Amino acid sequence: MDTVIVIGEALVDVVDRPEGRVEHPGGSPMNVAVGLARLGRPARLVCALGDDARGASVRDHVGASDVQVDATAIDRTSTAVATVGEDGGASYEFDLDWRLDAVDVPAGTPLVHVGSIGAVLQPGAQVVLDAVRSRPAGALVSVDPNVRPTITPDRDGVLATLAPLLAEADVVKCSDEDAAWLWPDRDVAAVLDGLLEHGAGLAAVTLGGSGCVIATARARRTLPAPTVDVADTIGAGDSFMSGLLAGVLATGVAPADLDEDELGRLAALALACAAVTVSRPGADPPTRDELAADVAATLGERAV
Repeated sequence: MDTVIVIGEALVDVVDRPEGRVEHPGGSPMNVAVGLARLGRPARLVCALGDDARGASVRDHVGASDVQVDATAIDRTSTAVATVGEDGGASYEFDLDWRLDAVDVPAGTPLVHVGSIGAVLQPGAQVVLDAVRSRPAGALVSVDPNVRPTITPDRDGVLATLAPLLAEADVVKCSDEDAAWLWPDRDVAAVLDGLLEHGAGLAAVTLGGSGCVIATARARRTLPAPTVDVADTIGAGDSFMSGLLAGVLATGVAPADLDEDELGRLAALALACAAVTVSRPGADPPTRDELAADVAATLGERAV
């Protein structure tokens, strides 16, 4: 099975909880790479890490899920200080260095996933775009804006940087909060319409505890989220993304050609992955074996 390439930030989440401060490896792209690998899809993470204890913890974490790491050397590993509220939601303050060596995307790569800070913060963002544009024929592109206004507060600048990536994308996912910040004059339906018109074959908007809406130009589905006790929401959207992408790759169907039933199965898989993640602390996506059999069936046969 060919390896998915995920390009973006890997860092350490420093989480302030009522019981004290703890640290977990994190970063949206890193979480997506781990989520894909745990679902049986080999992944290579292209990121930037320092030669320090936090960088070692990131390498150990992704290595435990058999994610390959291709890291540009930086002075110190980036951090995100996350404060978890009473409802389990998290807010972040970042100390981030985003530089990236040129990225090689080999022939046979089935998917290149990009997004979050790594897609919009220079100078690394230009390398991300170059990698997407130079991908081999047949490689899908997925984008998760996962906006961080504390790092990139200029909405017009973020939109301008995202635009060429979205034009290349086959799959786009964003949260309702992302959508409200990026396109404050649009409701969820209009956001999906805009993404599809911009070129995406498949677009999804997550709605927190209310589920998601997923659409192609031909079909649209709204699914509720499973009911779970929430520990925190760290990594929930990333688990949704990894489940969605693993499911898309398993179908073998071009994202734009997915029918209504397939959209429903993909959304159920993605929501199930997110539900497991929010049920436990930190960004800890599920393995295939932790999913219900009917949901995991969307992933197809196990890799040998």
